[in-house]
Amino acid sequence: MPRKRGPGRPRKAPAEEQRVLVLSAARQVFATHGVQGATIEQIARQAGLTRQTVYELFGDKGELFERTVADTEELAFATIAERGSGDADLDLKSWAYKNYASMFAFVAEHPDALPVLQEAERAGNPAMTRLRSRLAEVYTAASRERWAAFGIEPGRADTALVTMYFAMTEALVNLSWPGAAPDRDALITLLTEFTVGGVMRLYSHAPEVLDRMR
Repeated sequence: MPRKRGPGRPRKAPAEEQRVLVLSAARQVFATHGVQGATIEQIARQAGLTRQTVYELFGDKGELFERTVADTEELAFATIAERGSGDADLDLKSWAYKNYASMFAFVAEHPDALPVLQEAERAGNPAMTRLRSRLAEVYTAASRERWAAFGIEPGRADTALVTMYFAMTEALVNLSWPGAAPDRDALITLLTEFTVGGVMRLYSHAPEVLDRMR
């Protein structure tokens, strides 16, 4: 009969599972303390692993930070782009509202993501800038189809507008409000009406602005 395994130290988690644990912990620690203030000890403790394991998996703190930033950028792109590129049946305003809501939802689901990307920018890694550019390509193609329903050809203004969408959303989700924050739906509606209504007003009252962007 095979011998039963007696009590003792728990089995070591597979390396890939450990990497996932470390990256998740690192995102939290880097978001809270920044790359300068974070330590491998803090990350290991957060992940429930030893410092030696973290070093074996990722080398030093600098390499771990770069891997964390890359992982966070891919997470943000995959999540936001997937939500924004679908729903071909939605009209322009409904589509814009949905995508603003998706940005707010991503921040709520992954509160450490934007702080890590912003910390990367401060450290000289243009991760946030790169993410905006990648998302702009996806959203520009999708929004152009919807503007066409209004007879509007925004040209390069479309890329500028998508970049503005993300910048405004980032600013609002990170804003410290005096007192209680406004209802999230109100903020999303504000962004939707401001951007869609603003372009429609340009088209009807100052079309030369859009012409100069082509």
